[in-house]
Amino acid sequence: MLIAHTAAGGFTELAIVAGVAGLWSLGQFFRRLTRDRLIGDTPHIRLRSAAQGYVKVFGQAQPAGEAALAAPLSSRPCVWWQYEIAELQSRSERGSAHWTVVETGSSITPFALRDADTTCLVGPVGAEITASQHDVWYGDLVWPRSPPPRQKSWLTQEKFRYTERLLLIGDRLAVVGELRSDSTPTDPSENTAAEILRSWKQDQARLLQRFDSNHDGRIDAEEWEAARRAALLQAHGNRVNQVIQRETVIGASSSGEPFVIAPLSETQLLRREKIYAALYLLLGLASVTLGAWAAEKALRLGGLSLH
Repeated sequence: MLIAHTAAGGFTELAIVAGVAGLWSLGQFFRRLTRDRLIGDTPHIRLRSAAQGYVKVFGQAQPAGEAALAAPLSSRPCVWWQYEIAELQSRSERGSAHWTVVETGSSITPFALRDADTTCLVGPVGAEITASQHDVWYGDLVWPRSPPPRQKSWLTQEKFRYTERLLLIGDRLAVVGELRSDSTPTDPSENTAAEILRSWKQDQARLLQRFDSNHDGRIDAEEWEAARRAALLQAHGNRVNQVIQRETVIGASSSGEPFVIAPLSETQLLRREKIYAALYLLLGLASVTLGAWAAEKALRLGGLSLH
């Protein structure tokens, strides 16, 4: 009876764990299904015609400034980096050991995304980023002496493990996020008016002809004020007629939609979302089946233990 009671308790614990895992997996399945539908229904647009809001764009990654970022561990040029340094530490005197993360970091600098028409900025903070370059290597110092070797070795006695994930210059990226645009002209009218006045001063004859209303051969205070107002009017006209340059930035959504950056085509991106959803569904069904089997065994053994 004692053995049956102990076994029943073990199956009960297994049923609870499997049930929780099943509920979590099915919840992730429905979340992925919603993501898949949202990303699939978001149309692929060109940056030139993009309106503010949730968008899906494809383009080539480029540095936002003149110089590229340098990856902290390997010094390789890139547009985004993330690294982790772990130390091998002994868990007990028996010699068992585990890796303990001692330092991590991720770049927050925006990079440029260029499509066939134009360029926008991408702010990587808060994004789900799939790296195009992922390296793991080992060394005897906290910081590596050199970049990752060409031949990878998983059997090592070194004390430190280095992990580096990069987006490289020229990568073809899919970016799904919220586009924001600043369409405010950067040319203030007061400064433009001052420049116009300076140009008028260089042609004194024309300035007198236009603003010397009393014909005394000089520009007095009242006439100068009239010239200043005319310069302001012209500056306002130039500002209205100028081509407004928009600076667009894609970042994390303010409404909670997924913010994804990945070196994938549209077909590959949608296929990946479907695969994740299918895996969660399979895991959920397997966990629920295991939980039901364990619960049935626990009930049978529990009934035996009462006799």
